[in-house]
Amino acid sequence: MAEKQVALVVGGGPGISASCVRLFSQQGMRVAVAARNVDKAALQTLAEDHGALLVACDASDPASVTTMFEEVSSKLGTPRLVVHNIDGRPKEVFRKSITEVEPGAVLHTLLNSTFSAFLVGQQAAIRMLDLVGSDGHRGTILFTNASAALKGYPRSGAFAAASHGKAGLAQSMARELMPQGIHVAHVPIDAAIGWEQADGSRAHRLAGEAVEDNMAHPDHIAEMYLQLHRQHKSTWAFEVVLRPWKEKW
Repeated sequence: MAEKQVALVVGGGPGISASCVRLFSQQGMRVAVAARNVDKAALQTLAEDHGALLVACDASDPASVTTMFEEVSSKLGTPRLVVHNIDGRPKEVFRKSITEVEPGAVLHTLLNSTFSAFLVGQQAAIRMLDLVGSDGHRGTILFTNASAALKGYPRSGAFAAASHGKAGLAQSMARELMPQGIHVAHVPIDAAIGWEQADGSRAHRLAGEAVEDNMAHPDHIAEMYLQLHRQHKSTWAFEVVLRPWKEKW
């Protein structure tokens, strides 16, 4: 019997991460989800309903990231699919002019976005390079990003810097690792993400309630991530930009 693949989602919450955990587990994978606070109700539900392994991790700390991978590998096996799904943007940098944003908040953004992506990507690559795939595909590393990876908006300098850095990291990793059998893909999402609420509606904490699919649906983002992981190596995609049909760009 073929061994079940292991997936690790870093940055747990009720949106993209929860959708990924549900879909990956439904597809027969053993799934771990990492977050600073694993006591969140959304994560506890994933553990109870889908058997997800919850791992406490500060993804901006090298030792914590290494420990996370060691725990997942020892309890489930080496991940063949790793998703870095951390925005990293604190409210202190949101819509702040370059003349008023606090340097400490900018550093926090860079550490939790670009630097954490580097740490997770590095540890994933170290372990995947030791794996063997029957088709030469050792594993997949996916980076969620935002439209700030493609253009720097006014009053968004810190987030633009972090998102551009994450994009550059992903591109460099893809060029280095894809010839070695590791699929690296960068997914900028140009949209508010509306996930399902208790009453069945979809909403975003700042953008309000979804109307006519004007917000990205996290379940369909998860489907794209699974598709990227399963792509044939003759047609590996590096960058896929996702946006709703009504999004202005």
